[in-house]
Amino acid sequence: MSQEVPTVTGPGPHQRLNFYNDKFGIERTILSTNDWEIRRKQILERFEEAAGSLPSRVQLPDLDVQFREKVETKHYTRHTIDFASEAGDRTPAYLYIPKGIAAGEQRPGIVALHPTSKIGKGVVDGQSERPNRAYGKELAERGYVVVAPDYLSYGDYADYDFANDRYKTGTMKGIWNHMRCVDLLISRGDVDPERIGNIGHSLGGHNAIFHAVFDERVKVIVTSCGWTPFHDYYGGKIKGWTSDRYMPSLRDDYHLDPGKVPFDFYELVGALAPRAFFSNSPVGDANFDYRGVEKAAVQIRRVYELYNKPENMRIAYPDAGHDFPLTIREEAYQFLDKWLERD
Repeated sequence: MSQEVPTVTGPGPHQRLNFYNDKFGIERTILSTNDWEIRRKQILERFEEAAGSLPSRVQLPDLDVQFREKVETKHYTRHTIDFASEAGDRTPAYLYIPKGIAAGEQRPGIVALHPTSKIGKGVVDGQSERPNRAYGKELAERGYVVVAPDYLSYGDYADYDFANDRYKTGTMKGIWNHMRCVDLLISRGDVDPERIGNIGHSLGGHNAIFHAVFDERVKVIVTSCGWTPFHDYYGGKIKGWTSDRYMPSLRDDYHLDPGKVPFDFYELVGALAPRAFFSNSPVGDANFDYRGVEKAAVQIRRVYELYNKPENMRIAYPDAGHDFPLTIREEAYQFLDKWLERD
């Protein structure tokens, strides 16, 4: 008698982080970190189903960093630069170099990702009307080497041509660019390649998560007002995620049904474990409902506990709106200082 073939099941709810699918598609309970690594790989594969595949990084072009302008301050030098993110495309950015770096010294490096704004990277430099977004220059003032790129369609990247690039979605192109920012940081003699973090608010907040999911060189992730599960995003109305700069596939392939999207933020944040993760999730944020974050946090914390690293995860719920208040920024900076060993 032939052996019975097990019934293949689907991936299961994205809200549950206690199982992985074996080679037959059967759900298996996660009992070890090795089991979680299987699930993590499946999370990345399903994210790529929606966002498109991350291109190979085996042969990367020279960064060819071009310095365009220099601004001196008491604490740092800010360079306006652009660099070759890939053949045929150059990414504009600010590069902040703190004053007083000794010969042979290596500082932690930060990728600072801006929120939605026409001026792009200028926001994290304090050039907008919203003072609570200047985390790029503030971290440079604390002694970090910081690269702050423009995101596609903003700032000096305003004319980015989505229709003629090689990516399924703007989200995946963003991930590629932000990984190239890490390449830039670690190419410098004054940056410690083992002490890299990222930070972002709103648009930059979820881009920090997306980036770090694929880039394990990022040891500390700080996200502000950047995420909540899809069912909790405006009550499951996910049209806001479908512009060219995000994932049109959520509309075209999954018909704006959060239940059909092959990934969710439970999984993406869980995939960051056991790396240090800080989330600013205000109770008054109308974009990213903190109640969804609370639900997800229960499941995500279990992944951190699996690694015996629950202290690596910190979520703050300040009494604020869609903002990154000073007291919470200071807490986030201290979190970066601790986990990136910044004295």
